Amino acid sequence: MKNQRSKFAKVLIANRGEIALRAVKTAKKLGLQSVAIYSTADKSSQHVLQADEAICVGPAPSLKSYLAKNAIIHTALSLSCDAIYPGYGFLSENAEFVDLCEANNIKFIGPAADSIREMGDKSTARKLAVKNNVPVVPGSDDAYESRDEALLASKSINYPLLLKARAGGGGRGMQIVTDGSVFAEAFQRCSAEAKNAFGDGYIYIERYFEEIRHIEVQILGDGRGKAIAIGERDCSVQRRHQKLIEEAPAAILSSESRQQLHETSAMLAAGVKYEGAGTIEFIYDPKTTEFFFIEMNTRIQVEHPVTEVLTGVDLVEAQFLIAQGASLNNIYPEQNSSGHAIEFRINAEDWEQNFAPNPGIISHWSPPKMPGVRIDSAVYEGYQVVPFYDSMIAKLIIHADSRDLALLRASDAFRSFAIDGIKTTSGFHQKMLRNNAFLNNEISTRWVDEVFLGDNR
Repeated sequence: MKNQRSKFAKVLIANRGEIALRAVKTAKKLGLQSVAIYSTADKSSQHVLQADEAICVGPAPSLKSYLAKNAIIHTALSLSCDAIYPGYGFLSENAEFVDLCEANNIKFIGPAADSIREMGDKSTARKLAVKNNVPVVPGSDDAYESRDEALLASKSINYPLLLKARAGGGGRGMQIVTDGSVFAEAFQRCSAEAKNAFGDGYIYIERYFEEIRHIEVQILGDGRGKAIAIGERDCSVQRRHQKLIEEAPAAILSSESRQQLHETSAMLAAGVKYEGAGTIEFIYDPKTTEFFFIEMNTRIQVEHPVTEVLTGVDLVEAQFLIAQGASLNNIYPEQNSSGHAIEFRINAEDWEQNFAPNPGIISHWSPPKMPGVRIDSAVYEGYQVVPFYDSMIAKLIIHADSRDLALLRASDAFRSFAIDGIKTTSGFHQKMLRNNAFLNNEISTRWVDEVFLGDNR
């Protein structure tokens, strides 16, 4: 079947942590049976304990468990699962895995394999954006593995330049090039890093902007040519291209820019007949108010809760419903939102020691309980944070009538948030909430690395 929409009854949750727990609860809410997979390191995890069935798919390393495509498909078939929910990370953007699902008559709750392939390749995604009249960053039309071909292509783009891995993400395979004298060396280094990290050494070239904001638009598509935008998020608080804090709406945008971003994003998603939840990513230049498409994430994002608390839309439930053929009008009938929301990622890291991972046992866990505060987490007192996976252990989501009130509520929430036994990024966020530049929204994507951490070392 070609990723067709059909009713399903039993869903395998191909993930771990809070998003897996969320999917288990969503399946239960919708009257579906759930099967949790887990590695040997996760046998006591909440998604395992709360699912209708659970099965170990391998040892702790993700390549042998959560990324073991054939083992997961075999598990789904052996337990009569007719759908698989991928969440984010792991296999959520793996087109080969979607192909396997389709070949075995299992519904992948997400976009078609072709959508993942097209939008996962940065050069292809750029061409599709241009085709759908979406503004793109000035750059090369193709990706290059040859240094000489790349150097020739760079002549038509003004310095500084940004070299980006075609198949990259998370800041790997990226280099800033200030002038032509260092281009060749930077390209070779960037290509080698990309090949080592992603198995693909092709590099795309684009204009580099000194101070920008990272804005993403949440979209839902029905897979049949209709798509809607249900809000944007400002994800500019980043360290080494990794997001730390996300806000919605993006307070820096004018109503006109916001409308243009939403319309542009919905147009692109509809143009590629996207199915499910995804985000269209842009850089935004506050000086010129210009925005440019950079990529599409063909999955739900870690930061999706800020959109949920603003709009009242359960985006995980929406993924399930769209996969079964639900109308977008039924999922989001009233396109409105209220207030301001902020998400703080709580990671098991010692932020004062260069954000070093800090696995261990959580000896005390007491999250805040107050109006306008939501915690998305799968940890508990006595839970062991293992070193094999992403270090995020919780998301603190704040909702209030305005950004200023949300910031005040966040400070109150952190004061009553007790986590002992491991180091976390809670202290980082509390310092952030005392910083005038952040409070006044006077930041950029490089601000944390170049200013905030420099001032707080």
